Amino acid sequence: MRHDKFAEDVGGCSLNLDEATLHWLATESVVAQRLADLQVVACCAVQLLAARYSLVMSEKMRRPSLVMSRTDGPSQIGPPTSDGAHLRLFHPVIHDEAIVGVTDALRSGWIGCGPRTNEFEQAFATMVGARYCVALNSCTTALQLALRVLDLPAGTEVVTSPLTFVSANQAILEESLTPVFADVEPNTGSIDPQSIAETITERTGALIVMHYGGTPCDLDEIYRLAREHDLAVIEDCAHACGASYRGQPIGSHDGMQAFSFQAVKNLTLGDGGALTVASAGVDARLRRLRWSGIDRSTFERSAGAAYHWEYEVTEVGMKGAMNDIAAAIGLGQLPHLEADNRRRREIAALYRAGLSGTPGIELLREHDDRVSSGYLFCALADDRERLVESLAASGIDVGVHYRPNYLYPMFSGGPLPGVESFWRRAVSLPVHLALTDDDVARVIDSIRAGW
Repeated sequence: MRHDKFAEDVGGCSLNLDEATLHWLATESVVAQRLADLQVVACCAVQLLAARYSLVMSEKMRRPSLVMSRTDGPSQIGPPTSDGAHLRLFHPVIHDEAIVGVTDALRSGWIGCGPRTNEFEQAFATMVGARYCVALNSCTTALQLALRVLDLPAGTEVVTSPLTFVSANQAILEESLTPVFADVEPNTGSIDPQSIAETITERTGALIVMHYGGTPCDLDEIYRLAREHDLAVIEDCAHACGASYRGQPIGSHDGMQAFSFQAVKNLTLGDGGALTVASAGVDARLRRLRWSGIDRSTFERSAGAAYHWEYEVTEVGMKGAMNDIAAAIGLGQLPHLEADNRRRREIAALYRAGLSGTPGIELLREHDDRVSSGYLFCALADDRERLVESLAASGIDVGVHYRPNYLYPMFSGGPLPGVESFWRRAVSLPVHLALTDDDVARVIDSIRAGW
C-alpha cells in the first residue's frame, strides 16, 4: 500500500502515524497489510458515525427542545411556552425526580404493571384519603370499570353531565347503560343537584358527577340524593386531583372516584388513571378486571424462585392496567402536586384580580368551602368567538370546555338551559406551570384592551 493511497483512504482522520510506521504498513507482511486495511475501515466507520451524529444534532437544533431545564423548578417537556409571541393553552411540566424515576424503571428489568405501580397506588391513596386505589391506563377506563362493578342491568339510566370530555359518557354506552343528562349551574359549569333530582326516575341506577375545572361540585347534596334514592355515586375527578370539599380531599368520600393522569392534567403521567374505592372486595375485583379477568397479575406470578404460568380467568375484563413506566413518573410528580396546584391557584387569582369588572367578561362563582385544583381557568365572554380570534391574533391560545355531549350523534337529550348559557360563552385561558406572572399579565392586558 502506498503512503499517499493510505492517507487518501483515511480521508483526514487523525491517526498520528509517523512516516516510519506508514512505510512499515505499506511494505511489510501480508498480516501488516491486512492490519492497515482494517485501520482504514475502522477510521471510515468513525467518520460515518461522526457525520451521522452531526446530522442528528443539526436536526435537533432546527426543532424545539424536548427537555429544557428550568433554574427555578422542574424540567419542561415540550417546546417553550412562549417565544415572545405565542402562549400555549396547556404545557406539561415534568419534575426531575420523575425523569430519574423513569430511567430507573427502564433499567430495572420490570416495566409492566409491578412494584412501582403498587407503590404509586399506596402513595396516591394516602394523599387523597382513600382506602384503596387501583391504578389504570386512563380515567375513561376508571369510569367504565366503576360502572362495571355496580352490576347494573343493561339499559339502566345513569345521570351525568353533558359538559365533559366525550369519553366519560361513552364509558356509559360501553357498559350498555343509558346516559341521561342533567343540567349544570350556569355560573360554575358544575352539575346542578336540583336538575339531578328532577332527572332521577325508577330506572336510574347511578350518578356520575364531574368536578368541572377542578372545583368540587355540591357533594353534600349529591350524596343526600343518592342515599334517598339508593343510587351509586361515581365522582369524575379528571380535573380535580388535589382538590378538596369542606376540608375533605377529593377521593375520600363514600362513592368511587375516577382520576385522570393524562398528558396535560395537574398530575401528569403521560397518560393514566386511577379509581379509588372503599371496599376490599371491590378493590380485588377491579384488579382482576383491569387484567382481562385474570385472578393473579404477572408480577404476582413472577414472585419467588420461579415463574408460575398458571392462572384462572373469572370474568371478562380488559387490558386496563397502569405500567411501571407511568407509575415511575407519578411517583416523581406526586410530591410536587400540592405546590404545583398552589401555583395554579395563584395564576387564577391574578386573572380574577385583573379581569374583574372587564366589560363583556363574567368570572365563575367561587365557593369558600371548596379548594380547586386549578386545572382550568374558565371565564364567560359575551362574544366568545371575537375574543378567541382577538387572542389568537395576539399569539394566545385558549380553549372551550366543552361542547355539550348531547350534540354528538351517539347521545340523545338536550338542549339544557344552563348548559347552553355556559358553553356558548365559556373560554379557558392558559393556567399552566410554565406561565410567568408577565405571561398572565399579557393575557389580561389583551382581554382588557377589547375585542
